[in-house]
Amino acid sequence: MSALAIVQTQNLTKTYGAIHSVNKVDLHVQEGEIYGFLGPNGAGKTTTLKMLLGLIKPTEGTINIFGESLSKHRPSILQRTGSLIESPSYYGHLTGLENMKVMQRLRNVPDNNVDEALRIVRLENQKNKKAEQYSLGMKQRLGIAMALLAFPKLLILDEPTNGLDPAGIGEIRELIKLLPERYGITILLSSHLLSEIEQIATSVGIISEGNLLYQGSMDSLRQKNRNAIFMKTGDNAKAEQLLFTQGYRPTQSGGRLELSNIQDSEVAEMNRMLVEHQIAVTRIEEQKKSLEDIFLELTGKERSL
Repeated sequence: MSALAIVQTQNLTKTYGAIHSVNKVDLHVQEGEIYGFLGPNGAGKTTTLKMLLGLIKPTEGTINIFGESLSKHRPSILQRTGSLIESPSYYGHLTGLENMKVMQRLRNVPDNNVDEALRIVRLENQKNKKAEQYSLGMKQRLGIAMALLAFPKLLILDEPTNGLDPAGIGEIRELIKLLPERYGITILLSSHLLSEIEQIATSVGIISEGNLLYQGSMDSLRQKNRNAIFMKTGDNAKAEQLLFTQGYRPTQSGGRLELSNIQDSEVAEMNRMLVEHQIAVTRIEEQKKSLEDIFLELTGKERSL
């Protein structure tokens, strides 16, 4: 196991009857990453995160966190882990500060941790207001402050922007982005919002129906976002045959010829060649697959994140 691996699972599986909620998932989260765990609702994200925290027992597979087995060292692992799963837990009749004090006693941390955590989530000026009077975004930030209280090495967040308005989403996004560099915290967060993962994560795992379909850096995923050239002619069959003889590999796609990884100079050459052979070129278009297009290709499903 790599010395830099904060979270590593092997064949992690959870079944309910004959249904695989999580199926042989191999997660690899490196130190200092913001790892985006991406998938539609019901894909198995929350179940996976609960298994990482020991809240659900796996049907099979192994979990190692900080290089230690979760089954053997759960208490020491959880001392170095903060989490917010599904929704924040708080006492509505208590103030934000009082809620933090309750958590402080449970985590046995000093007073300055409380002040610093509230400052990080920008609740220091609202700490004396009752939690039931907080907006949804403030409640979410209070939940993150509780998770940060012991300044963990690993922070696990389940849909941290769920239900927030655009301003609230932006606040949580900026908060998460500063934690690894400023506080040395590795973050594993789940989301069904591709746009959020794209803006915040350094690495991504894509899960659908319990199966991990992709895992790697965001840069590697973006490299799949290749340009394609679509060419419509007066005789696509004849044009395809001619281009094949010149070493190109077009494919028929919706009444057009599709070519991938083509340079501008090659497009000009193909156009010239087709016209010289009396094949009218009526349209040339460039299209770029979005990350959501890539997701749909991976899952094979016409469904949005």
